[in-house]
Amino acid sequence: MGKEAVTLGADVFAFFTRNPRGGRAKALDPADIEAFLTFQQEHGIGTLVAHAPYTMNACAAKENLRIFARETMADDLKRLDQLPGNLYNFHLGSHVKQGVETGIELIAQQLNEVLRPEQKTTVLLETMAGKGTEVGRGFEELRAIIDRVGHAERLGICLDTYHVWDADYDIRGHLDEVLTDFDRVIGLSRLCAIRLFVSCRSSSRRPMMPPAMPAKSP
Repeated sequence: MGKEAVTLGADVFAFFTRNPRGGRAKALDPADIEAFLTFQQEHGIGTLVAHAPYTMNACAAKENLRIFARETMADDLKRLDQLPGNLYNFHLGSHVKQGVETGIELIAQQLNEVLRPEQKTTVLLETMAGKGTEVGRGFEELRAIIDRVGHAERLGICLDTYHVWDADYDIRGHLDEVLTDFDRVIGLSRLCAIRLFVSCRSSSRRPMMPPAMPAKSP
């Protein structure tokens, strides 16, 4: 993917850590890692965004699904230590009628079990649309998760423009106000990546309020 990014004139790119629908990750090849690190330096490639599989649900009602999410995240972060200083983005999941507060507690619990003070990757909570029982619809829900995590210094936010628009943050007509609200609730220092999409849906309920790209490259 690094070569494809350079061909396109890009200096950052995103990738899935494994099949987006889940399953085992491909075994690491030390020679491939070394070759990419050399290529990255030679071509000035900046921060990478690794995306977790969509099947991860840290706040699932079923314990076996939560175990899968925890083990997958832990494995991904261990593997990403080979590419230090990058970002790991994941969908927070759905509480499946357990309630938003329970969902927030379960997500924070997983992060507290998985995050390590010595890890070299920043984990990003992605803003969600709130469809069904999704957690992460509002900035306040993301803040609530961050406040419950011991190693919160290892956390950031990926702002998905499709999701926040679908959650009725009017980023088309009131972007400055939305960012001001984000800064008030979470803090712009935690905005590490943006997934930029185009939505055909109109926004009506909260007028004020492609892969991810890093919000700022080192």
